Amino acid sequence: MNRNQAITLAIALANAVLIMLVPPFDVYSIATGKMPVFGGFEFYFNRGQYMVVNSSVLALELVIVTINAGIAWILFGSDQASALARPRFGMQNTTLVVVAANLLVILLFPPFESVYAITKATLPSFEGFYFIFSRQPNHVIVAPILYLEVIFVLINGALCWLFFRRKSPAAISREQAYQIVQEIRKNKS
Repeated sequence: MNRNQAITLAIALANAVLIMLVPPFDVYSIATGKMPVFGGFEFYFNRGQYMVVNSSVLALELVIVTINAGIAWILFGSDQASALARPRFGMQNTTLVVVAANLLVILLFPPFESVYAITKATLPSFEGFYFIFSRQPNHVIVAPILYLEVIFVLINGALCWLFFRRKSPAAISREQAYQIVQEIRKNKS
């Protein structure tokens, strides 16, 4: 583990602790106690009586932090010898950065639906994407759609990452290596 990877690990752990201390909450109102409404983010030890942690969004946040830490780990993981042999920032690294940015945008603007339109359908309807920190009244996060978004971004990112990988040079035989060395010696003399 190099210095940059250690910093990445420390930042990821700090983010995970912060996410656990300030999780997303759903609020059960007194009038409609059956259906929770997204209540925003609150300090865990300062939560109200009718607040319950939205575990699906919390798990998604932790997964995204872990994925972004893994992306950073890969980006910072190249050693000096292999870094000299290839460009510093190729298409694979660009793909990783784009996937991390997409995951961040998806988490900042999740799909919401009104509590009045909630159904028990597998893929519920939704009203739109709103900024997570400016909660709309009587709206809940549609977790199945949010999970689908994350899965599609990860699958497309993985496919692009594989598509843009560099082909490794074919191994040469001893005779070919000997001929190359002989040609280099002739050129130097």
